[in-house]
Amino acid sequence: MARFVALLLIGPWLIVLGWLYWLYARKRAARGVPARFDAGVLLASAVATVACTAIGYEAALGHGGAIWKQVAAALGAYAGFTLVILFGLIWHWANRSSREMPGASRAGGRPHKDVRAG
Repeated sequence: MARFVALLLIGPWLIVLGWLYWLYARKRAARGVPARFDAGVLLASAVATVACTAIGYEAALGHGGAIWKQVAAALGAYAGFTLVILFGLIWHWANRSSREMPGASRAGGRPHKDVRAG
């Protein structure tokens, strides 16, 4: 149980980052993407956080004292969370760029008007 003490320290920050991911993904990049995907990303990031916390705690050799096990566990938690969230963001960005029309402008979404055509 001591291995998850690091989650008490880094947990609130990860909750804030997860909330920011949810806001960004739902408002900016998720046009046409169901909310189930983003909920799945957040659930997977929570599972990865717990798993990487345990791995980081066990991987620390403790040469600098007992605190380094907690430091390694917190770093592992942050790394696991960030990798899964980054995957979700990259998927959104790739999906958004593939849905844009080739001749559309970013500002209005309408095709460019040819000035010479009148």
